[in-house]
Order: sequence, then structure tokens, then C-alpha cells
Amino acid sequence: MSTTLTLTLTSLFLLLSTKLPASVSGKCTTTTSTKTFEKCISLPTQQASIAWTYHPHNSTLDLCFFGTFISPSGWVGWGINPDTPSQMTGSRVLIAFPDPNSGQLILLPYVLDSSVKLQKGPLLSRPLDLLRLSSSSASLYGGNMATIRNGASVQIYASVKLSSNNTKIHHVWNRGLYVQGYSPTIHPTTSTDLSSFSTFDVTSGFATVKRNSGSRALKVTHGVLNAVSWGFLLPAGAVTARYLRQMQSIGPTWFYIHAAIQLTGFLLGTIGFSLGMVLGRNSPGVTYGLHRSLGIATFTLAALQTLALLFRPKTTNKFRRYWKSYHHFVGYGCVVMGVVNVFQGFEVLREGGSYAKLGYCMCLSTLVGVCVAMEVNSWVVFCRKAKEEKMKREGLTDDRCSGIHS
Repeated sequence: MSTTLTLTLTSLFLLLSTKLPASVSGKCTTTTSTKTFEKCISLPTQQASIAWTYHPHNSTLDLCFFGTFISPSGWVGWGINPDTPSQMTGSRVLIAFPDPNSGQLILLPYVLDSSVKLQKGPLLSRPLDLLRLSSSSASLYGGNMATIRNGASVQIYASVKLSSNNTKIHHVWNRGLYVQGYSPTIHPTTSTDLSSFSTFDVTSGFATVKRNSGSRALKVTHGVLNAVSWGFLLPAGAVTARYLRQMQSIGPTWFYIHAAIQLTGFLLGTIGFSLGMVLGRNSPGVTYGLHRSLGIATFTLAALQTLALLFRPKTTNKFRRYWKSYHHFVGYGCVVMGVVNVFQGFEVLREGGSYAKLGYCMCLSTLVGVCVAMEVNSWVVFCRKAKEEKMKREGLTDDRCSGIHS
């Protein structure tokens, strides 16, 4: 049964690897309250879109970016990377946010150099170089009566002079929760927020999004291995140790089953943990503090459990009971943290409502159901034996009493 559940769990998790990217949200529009544009496209993240009109006679691009706030004190930005596609560093951006003094919406220019990515200092507004910006403005959807709030729509207008022989735009967009003074703070670092960039041709309207499929595949592999190992095999191994050892008919076989399951889980978990370290190293500036801490703690406890087998005292040793207590507490702690971290991993991958999570929950629920059934059976057997022992003692006492009186 354990093998069947493991294969089922693995199959369901592989749905992640074949999952199509999230479709663009909503339809774009070419009309605003003040302007009408020729073309528009929906962007792949953050419910954003962009509309534009390109004037080939003077290589001028008039555009409007449509974004949404995620906080009343947050910011929304759009910009162009004149040199390198598919990254924020080097971009020249326009960021809209409420003025700290008046509360009115303002739009300021910023240059995202490497120091910004490394968070060496606050992001300060400065004129845009390498980008010939003739005009820019921002407004809230709804006009003067609109207020900046979570979910409020903002429109960023810009007119940009392009090179005569280049009609492709490498643009970026994002949004954040806070602005300190006039310095926007770092945006969220989810996979969606880190994928807010694309390239589009202003003449044809064709857009391309460079997705790091290798990174996605690595994340999926990391998730599958850890869910199968820490999230299922280790709990299954703990179940075998607790209940199979009570079956006298199988003798010491329970120990070898328990050791095989736990060792397999630890080896798979070690590979998954190593992949997590690689993902962290390849993603500077991206941190998932709780997920990382739980992963390190779980791996450390599992390693201690594995090493403890080398120092297991004999059954006649007086320290045997202390070793058993240590083995039980550390083992159960490892199981609990492993399962919790699997659910945390679903949130990191933004798969909280996926079929993969549903499949894992079903497998885990099955394992819990088996535990409940075997626990009830153990108590029934225990109570039956206790009753039989009591009856034997009472019968023996009655026999002795009868012998004395006779």
C-alpha cells in the first residue's frame, strides 16, 4: 500500500511540471478617458496591460500602462530596459505612488542599477538617461474622485522616442507595498512578481515572454522529491515502527521495513534539499524565510536520526531507554516539520489551490486514516489482553482461596 500511495502522489505532483503558464488576465483596452490608442496587449502577470500608438514617421511611441495597487501606501511602476531583455537591472522606469505630503498621486523617474537589486541603498529618483522621454503622467481610474487603495487601477502615460531601426521594446513592470519618503521599497519576490517583463514589437503587437523553464523544472523536481520524502515516506516509516512492531507474527521484519522506508525517504529528501540550496543560490535577493528555516531544521533532525542508528545501545544497556526517548521525540518532530514545510512549499510555488496539493492531501489523509484505524485496533487488543489477564488473576486467586478453606 505504501508503494501504491507513493506512486499516486508522485503522479499527481508531476501535474505541476505539465501545468500551462497562467493565462493573461482580462482583456486589454485601447481607450482611456483622455486618449485612444491603436494597439493593446494583456501582460502575463499582475493583471496588467499596455496600449500604444506608434508613429513611424518620427519613431515616437505613445503608450499607456494599466496596473493596480496592492496597498494604499504602495507603488506601481513601468519602464523600459534599453540594453538587456528579461531583467529589471538597467531599466529606466516611471513609478506612481501617493505623495507623502499631500497624498496625491505623483509619477517620478528612477534608474534601476545593480545597487538597487542588492539593496545597498534606497531607490532615489533621478532623470532618465539612455531613454528619450518627451512626456509622462499618471492618473487613477475613476478620475479625481478615485482614491489610492488596495486594488485601485492606475494608468501611466508616456511618450518615448525610439531608435529608427528598432521597433522592439524590452519593458518591465511591478508593484510594491510601501514607499519610504520618495523611495519605493522592494517589490514582493514571488515567482509571478519576478516574471514581470516581456518584449513586444510596436508595429506588429507581437509579444514574447522569456520564461526560465529550467528553473521551473528544478522547482517542480524539488517539490516532488520533498513531498514524497519528508511529506509522505517519513510519516509512513513512523507508522510502520509504531504499529507493525506490535505484530508478533512478523518478528523483527518490522524493523527492516521501517529502516528501508526511512532510509529511502532520507536519501530522496537529501536530493530535494540539495536542489533547494541550488535554487536559493541561483536566486539572489529572493528569500522564503519560513520555508528555508523549516527545510534546514527538518534535514538536520533527519540527519541526526540517521546518525543515531550508529550509536544505538543494546537492549540490555541502561541508556537504551534514553536513546529510545530521543529517537521518538526527534523522529516525530522531523515528521511534523516535514509535513508543515510541504504545505509551505505549495504556497511558495503558488499552488495552494492546485490538484497536486489536493492529491497530496488525499494521500496524507489516507495515511492518517490508517493510523487511526490501527490505533483503535491497538487499544482494543490492549484492553482485551488486560481483561484476560485480570480474569486469570481473579481465577488464580479464587483457586488459592478454595485450597486454603479446604
